[in-house]
Amino acid sequence: MSSTPIEQPARSPGPVIPRDVWVLGVVSLLTDVSSEMIFGLLPVFLVSVLGATTTTVGLIEGVAEGTASISKLFSGWLSDRMGQRKMLTVLGYGLSLLSKPLFAIASSASMVLVARFSDRVGKGIRGAPRDALIGDLVPAGSRGAAYGLRQALDTVGAFVGPLTAIGLMAALHDDFRRVFWLAVIPGFLSVLVLIIGVREPEHRTSAPGEPVRLRECRTLSRGYWAVVAVGAVLTLAGFSQAFLILRAQAAGLPLALAPLVLVIMNLVYAVSAYPLGALSDRVNRRQLLALGFATLIVADLILAWAPNLWVVMAGVAVWGLYLGMTQGLLAALVADAAPANLRASAFGAFNFAGGVALVLASVLAGFLWAHIGPAATFIAGAALAGLGISLLQLLPSRSPAS
Repeated sequence: MSSTPIEQPARSPGPVIPRDVWVLGVVSLLTDVSSEMIFGLLPVFLVSVLGATTTTVGLIEGVAEGTASISKLFSGWLSDRMGQRKMLTVLGYGLSLLSKPLFAIASSASMVLVARFSDRVGKGIRGAPRDALIGDLVPAGSRGAAYGLRQALDTVGAFVGPLTAIGLMAALHDDFRRVFWLAVIPGFLSVLVLIIGVREPEHRTSAPGEPVRLRECRTLSRGYWAVVAVGAVLTLAGFSQAFLILRAQAAGLPLALAPLVLVIMNLVYAVSAYPLGALSDRVNRRQLLALGFATLIVADLILAWAPNLWVVMAGVAVWGLYLGMTQGLLAALVADAAPANLRASAFGAFNFAGGVALVLASVLAGFLWAHIGPAATFIAGAALAGLGISLLQLLPSRSPAS
C-alpha cells in the first residue's frame, strides 16, 4: 500500500466554483425538500400511527442508510469503469423519486422499510458519482469550498422541507399521507433540473468493462484509508438524526411541530457549511476536524441532560454546527487523496464504511434508548466521538494551503 500523502492543494486567491456545482447544489436542495417533507415526520408517523417501537425506528434507519452506502460502493466502481458520472447520478435521483409514493401508501413498518430501502438505494447510486463529479470539476485549492457549497444548498432544502411539512400538517389537520404525496413535486423538479442543467466533464478513467481488481485499491494512499477510518468513527458517533426528533418529542414538542428539529439543525448546518468548507482550504484540516468532533461531544452532552425543550433545541443547533464543520471537510479530504481515475470508487468505499458504521450506530442507539433511556444514547455518542479524536493523529497535520 502506498504511503503517498493526501494531496495538498495550492493556495488560491479565492474559491473557484463552476456553474455545474451550483446546479448540483440546487438539485440537492430540491431533493432534500422532497425527502425531508417525509423524513421529518417519519419517526413520529412510525411510532404514533403505525405503532412501531423505537428499536424498530433505529433498525429501519440503520438498514436504510447502510443500503445507501453499499450502493455507493458499487456505483462508485461502476462510474469509474464506465467513465460516466451524470448518467448514474440521474438514475439515482430518479429512483429516489419513484420511491416517494410508497411512504404515502404504507400501512406497516415493513412497508416503510421497503420505501426507505428503495429511496436509499437511489441515494447510494447517485452519491459517489455526484461527489466524484464535483472533484472532477473543481481545482484542488477550492474543493473544501465546493463541497461545502453543495452541502449548504443541500441543507437549505433539508430545513425548507420540514418547514413545508409543518405548514402542510397544520393546513391538512395532521394528515401524514397527503403531505407524503405532495413531497413528490420537488423530487420531480430536481430530476428535471439535473437532466437539463449539468454537463459531463472529461475525466480520466480505466477502460470500460474491466473487472474489479483488488490491486487498484492498493494504489490508494495510507492518507486516504486514514480518512475512511476517521469518517467511519464519526458516523458511528453521530447516529441517525431520527433520535433527535424523538428526543425533542419526549421533551414536549407537539406532534405537528416534529419537523422543527430538522429545521433548526439544518439551518445551522446550511449557514456554517460553506464558510467552514472554504476555511478548510486554508487551515490545518486535522485541527478543524478535531474541533468538529469536540462540537459533537458538546451536542451529545446537552441532549443527554437537557432539562427542557429549549435546551434540547440548543443541543440540536450545536449538532448542526458539528455537521457544518465535518461533512464538506471529509469530502474534500477524500477527493484530494484519490487519483482521478479512482475518485468515484474512493467515495464509494468511504461511504460504504460510513454506512456499516451507521447501521451499527442506529441499532445501538435504538437499543440503548429503549432499554436504558435517551441519556444513554447520547452519552454513548459522546464517548465514541472522544475515541474519534484520538484517531485524528492518522491524518496529515499540514495545512492544505502549505
